[in-house]
Amino acid sequence: MSTTSTTYQQMIFVNLATDDVAAAKEFYAALGYPINPQFSGDDSACVVISDTIFAMLLSKKHYAEFTRKEIADSTRTSEVLICLSAESREKVDELIEKAVAAGGAVSGEPQDHGHMYGRAFDDLDGHSWEVMWMDPAAMQG
Repeated sequence: MSTTSTTYQQMIFVNLATDDVAAAKEFYAALGYPINPQFSGDDSACVVISDTIFAMLLSKKHYAEFTRKEIADSTRTSEVLICLSAESREKVDELIEKAVAAGGAVSGEPQDHGHMYGRAFDDLDGHSWEVMWMDPAAMQG
């Protein structure tokens, strides 16, 4: 995999429509993710997942300002599957447990392939998040 620069780290901002920005902020904070107040307001919240990964939670009214398409009802349809890595199998389970305790729901069955383990949850708005651990030795070849 090549990159155009050795010093620039590309970032990702996943924009998600929400019915209730305040409730969504509380949900992600309960998972252990901080909210960046500099990029948050009444109609949005910036969830800091890592130094390069952010979830932008936008009220549906605000989200609609960025697209001409109909906003998906993520409780009935799948608009995207977001997958996060975890450092261990235990961290996968820990994040799923936090999500459920905060009001999310387990989505699907655990996937255990020995060298790879994953589970998924849906957040308060039905957005699907997968959490996956892969054995570093298996990733090397």
